[in-house]
Amino acid sequence: MNFKSVSFSILSHAAWAPGLETEDAWSAWAKNAHTITGHGEAPVSAMAPLLRRRAGSLNRIALEVAYRCLGGVKDVPTIFASRHGEASRSVELLLDLASGQPISPTSFGLSVHNATGGLFSIARHDHANNIALAAGQSTVEHAVIEACGLLAEGESRVLLVVYDGPLPAVYAAFEDCREQPFAWAWLMQAPAGDVLSLSLSWTAALANCSPSVRDLPPGLEVLRFYLRKDASLERTCDGLRWLWCRDA
Repeated sequence: MNFKSVSFSILSHAAWAPGLETEDAWSAWAKNAHTITGHGEAPVSAMAPLLRRRAGSLNRIALEVAYRCLGGVKDVPTIFASRHGEASRSVELLLDLASGQPISPTSFGLSVHNATGGLFSIARHDHANNIALAAGQSTVEHAVIEACGLLAEGESRVLLVVYDGPLPAVYAAFEDCREQPFAWAWLMQAPAGDVLSLSLSWTAALANCSPSVRDLPPGLEVLRFYLRKDASLERTCDGLRWLWCRDA
């Protein structure tokens, strides 16, 4: 098989979900993954209250891990990757439109896929490159490839934020995994011998052998692989075979 691949190192990471707010809690989850069903809101205490109040629950989860992972460092390109984005807010807008109700410009502005990155950039007065990405079940993999592309072009570090949440009930018939609220972030750099390195390779899949409904969303599959320090993770979706490996 003709594999293509990218490699990178992880300088720091962060993760947040309702009921899973500490490293110890996430380590326990990784060893015995359970469905995340909480409804708590991420604090995002590092963000100014005026902007924080504008953010929805999903925005806040993503912003929380972005702040935790990056700290006060600026001028780092950021990729916010979410398969579904603010789907709940979009459905509410569509229902208002269908019933003849006026549409809130603020709510519409925060429903677009790059809204989370925009809030992060505005709050931090940071003009670094900011990308919003969605690519189906392979969203995480394509986001990593995008990040590695930025590193190959000369960026010293890239922040990757992966996040998603449960879909509105109207989409229940189309779900192919058990969607759950979560976000995690990696501060990535080119491979370095003294820092944890991962590689991601891919090739065309001979057949899509994935189950019809996955137990975990793709983002949580990859996070569990990372937290458990597994040697590898193989995922087949969207016509591709993805292979994650932890370098020795």
